[in-house]
Parts: sequence; C-alpha cells; structure tokens
Amino acid sequence: MTQARPLSPAVARPAHVTDAVTYDFDMFADEAYVKNPHDRILDLHKNAPPVFWTPRNGGHWMLLSHKANFDASRDVETFSSEVIPQAQVQAMLAQRPPGSPHFPQPWPINIDPPLHTMHRAPLQKAFSPKAIMALKDSIRELAGELIDAMKPAGTAEFVSAVAEPLPVQVFLKMFGLPVERQQEYRQVVKEHMESISVSDPRAVMMRMLKITAIMRDTLLDRKENPKDDIISMLWQTEIDGKPMGMDEMENFCVVLFAAGLDTVVNGISLGARHLADHPELQRELRADPTLISAATEEMLRRYTFTVPPRRVNKDTEFHGVTMKAGDKVMLFLPGADLDSREYANPEQYQLKRETVHIAFGAGPHRCLGSHLARVELNVVYEEMLARLPEFRLASDKEVRYHGGHVVGPDELWLSWN
Repeated sequence: MTQARPLSPAVARPAHVTDAVTYDFDMFADEAYVKNPHDRILDLHKNAPPVFWTPRNGGHWMLLSHKANFDASRDVETFSSEVIPQAQVQAMLAQRPPGSPHFPQPWPINIDPPLHTMHRAPLQKAFSPKAIMALKDSIRELAGELIDAMKPAGTAEFVSAVAEPLPVQVFLKMFGLPVERQQEYRQVVKEHMESISVSDPRAVMMRMLKITAIMRDTLLDRKENPKDDIISMLWQTEIDGKPMGMDEMENFCVVLFAAGLDTVVNGISLGARHLADHPELQRELRADPTLISAATEEMLRRYTFTVPPRRVNKDTEFHGVTMKAGDKVMLFLPGADLDSREYANPEQYQLKRETVHIAFGAGPHRCLGSHLARVELNVVYEEMLARLPEFRLASDKEVRYHGGHVVGPDELWLSWN
C-alpha cells in the first residue's frame, strides 16, 4: 500500500466566510474520502452545508448540492473557467526572458465564452456521435483482446489490465500519438494530476511545458505529413480566420492530452467495481444485455468522478452564501449526483432510474468527450459480461482510491472462477 498523502495546511478563514458555512475537507487527502470516495460524499451530505468553504488546499468553496452545481455550471459570467485570470497569465508571460518557450494554456477548458466557443468549435466534429460510432467496432475489438488476455489467470488488477489501456489506446490513435509510448504518456499525466492542487502559476507552467515537450516531435511531423487524426485536423483549422500556429496547437493539445489519457480510466474502473460487488446485477445484465446502456447511466450517476475548478469572477450572493471575486470554487459533481434533494434514495443503485445525471457537467463546458466515454463504458461492460464468468472483488486485496479533480481506483483486483 502506498503512503497516504498528508492533509494540506489549513489557511485562515476570510472575513466574508462565516463559521456556519465552513467545513474542513481535503478533496485530495481526506482519509475517509480516499478510502471510499462516494461513501464519504454521502456522509458530507449529512454533515456539511450544501455550499461550504474548506480551509484546505489554499481555501476554496465546495458546491455539494445538485442545484448549486447546475446553476454555477451555467453561470459563466460569475463562475469563470479562467482559474488563473488571463490578465495575470499575460503579466507573468511578459516577464519572461527573450527566447523563452511558449507557455501552453489548456484551451478551451480554461477560457470563457465567447473565446471558449470559438476554440471548442474545431473539436466538435471529431467528438460528434457520428464520428465516435464509427470507432465502436475497433473499441470492441480492443476490449475483447484485453479481457481475453487477463481471463486465463482467474484474477487480475483491472485498472492496469483493461481500464487504463483501453481508453488510452483509443485516444492515442484518435489523437495521432504513437500507442507504443502509452506508458510514458500516462506517467506524465499521473504526475500532472497528482500535483494539480499546487496553485503556483509557475508550477503550472512547468507541468504544461512537460506535456507539450513530450508531444512536440509528433506535432511537427503531422504539420508536414498529415494523417487521419485530430492533430492533423487541427493543423488544417483556422481560428478567428487565422491559420493554426504552433502556440495555438500546443494550447489545444495540453488539455486533450490530459483529459483523454486519464478521465475515462476512472469511470470504467468505478463501474467495474460496482459490477464485481453486485453479482445479482451481473446476472440481470447477462440475461438481458439491452439493459447495459441504462446500467451505465446509473453507474455514471452513482459514481460521478470529475471535480472541475472555477474562479469567482465578481462579488456575489450564491445560494445564500457570500462569495468574493477571486474565490476558488470546486464543482463537486460527485456530490451533485448523490443529492437526496434531486434523487430519491441516491445511495441506492437503481437500474431503471429515469432521473438525468450531470456526470458530464452542464452549460457551455459540458464534457466534449461524453459520447466517446459512453461508448467505451458500454462496450467494456458488454465484453466483460460476455467473456468472463461471474467476477467479484478479490478477497485478499483492498481497493485503493485517489482523490483530486478526477476520483477513482488506483488498483482494483478482480477474481473469477
């Protein structure tokens, strides 16, 4: 077992934050949270305010209720995706010595409309339902190969055997990066996600530079030798009437790289854990595979896994709480989808629940890759249930989780007869 991450130092409570809306919670290192994230979230709903401020990780707001998350996600004027304001970024860049490398910024995720709309548009076609459905057969073939490879042993660490290589390989092929370097790429992304709580702009810059450096050779090659991939497509795109340049390309690629190589890994793993812990659900889905799509949607609700950050752009009263310009906010989507004010008995997994979740967010920043994620999740569960006998959690292995902006298992050992 790896050593637990220590709690971040608690900071002083600002004057506008009252004791009534303060709750001590570290989304990266809370002991109960990293032991079982979604059980801890249910506990938060019982004991924490629906919108609360925590002194951990520099001090920030957590939006726990469904309505608070939905409202903030749609109010981009108040809740900015520019976690570090563009004015501050530009001032920092102006201080660099001549000849310094370009500082890549994760666009379009960390910008607001209308600039966000302009930069998101070129990616819509690549992640459209039609484009993703064209990949379904190849995704199924890969899922089958990975599951068959682990099957003979009767037990396997599922994250490394299936949940990680499947979406990573699918994305690398879509993106245009060499699949044989997947372990190297994943290590860079893991380091990035583990250090993302550090809000020092210079530390952020170094992480972004490391990501672009590992892709630069491929980016330059695709400019001269285009292929059928997203990098080549972006090189042929114009932004605001201007040809794509290297600086703009790096901005696109850092966000696609990090999101594509990490997020869905966690969703697949959380769903597989639920299936392993509920053999009666496995039997129901094996008897009627047409239910797998509905089963996936309820797993997305029950085990939502992303926590996007925001910055308060102006002083505001939000859901009865005073927030000041510059405050940090976390859209705690896993909390939103376990809110009893929105879902009856939210702790219960209900296969035929009709309520819509917000696992992929809401508003203009709703997840661009949601169609791809759904296909990958459905296909993995379909192939697991078709190719494996009834599987369960390995009795001698504990499931290990991580917290942070994307929540999920680090290790998930499964066994079958």
